[in-house]
Amino acid sequence: MSTPSKRSAKTQPPGSGLFSQGGAAAEALENIEAAVHGFEEQVRDVNARIDQKAGRPLWQAIVIGLLLGGVFLGSLLWLVELFVVFVTALVAVAVFELATALRAKGRLRSRWPLVGLASAMVPTAFYFGPEGQLWAFLGAMALAALIRAIRPLFDKPSRASTVPDIGVAIMVLGYVPFLAGFAVAIAALPGGQWWVLAGVVIVVAVDTGAYATGLSFGRTPLAPKISPKKTWEGFAGSLVAALIAGGLLGTLLLDLPLWVGLLLGALLLGSATLGDLVESLIKRDLEIKDISSWLPGHGGFLDRLDSMLPSMAMLYVMVQIFG
Repeated sequence: MSTPSKRSAKTQPPGSGLFSQGGAAAEALENIEAAVHGFEEQVRDVNARIDQKAGRPLWQAIVIGLLLGGVFLGSLLWLVELFVVFVTALVAVAVFELATALRAKGRLRSRWPLVGLASAMVPTAFYFGPEGQLWAFLGAMALAALIRAIRPLFDKPSRASTVPDIGVAIMVLGYVPFLAGFAVAIAALPGGQWWVLAGVVIVVAVDTGAYATGLSFGRTPLAPKISPKKTWEGFAGSLVAALIAGGLLGTLLLDLPLWVGLLLGALLLGSATLGDLVESLIKRDLEIKDISSWLPGHGGFLDRLDSMLPSMAMLYVMVQIFG
């Protein structure tokens, strides 16, 4: 006669233990998936709140910024000629963006001639220095005016806008490629790469300090009619960041006295803020938020170069005095 335990074992459906274990595993897997899904929802919710407060997709902006920074750093420190190519490419795209925005608003007729002229101006500044940079700018102005002057022969409806169009073309050439040329002119000098590196890092610190402080504590508008989101609190944060970066990089990287490093930080703070406000004024006049949407989280290339452009001219002055 079989014992009760043996009878229960015989009457148990074959494989029921395995099914029970499989069911428990499936339930555990479902719980894990539910937890992961809940975590993903929380992350998306947090990112959405961050993006809403920041006014742009922040993580995309960080990734794009790191990629651009990596290319900049690699080209500058590995082979300076690659840095010239990098700056030339940035300038060409930035000029195209700005010319496209101006053309869409009826302020400019021709884009590609400006892109070609701008692309030639940057390497000229590298190989022939500031004198060549100035002559390249004057030559580009003359060619832009000539191209625009003969255009009515083939495009009669644009005849009435010839003079204003020439002025806008000259503004584009002076604003983007001429100012950017100072970066490669500095890089061509002995030890100039370190000055460019220090200048760019200081300007990035200015932008980061203004962004982080303004986002967290910004209350008082700095220039509400030009850029409503810029605040005095953000400016204070950028001032602290500029002085710290200038002091550290000036003494440790450029072997300058501390007061010169602090002066460098303060001057680049002023030029970076001015450049940011100038581009904001242009966008406000054109009634657009960003120059383009080519860089996720950043807008366009010119939106990333706005504070750099006048800062490179200021940096060149500092190199001539203290370099």
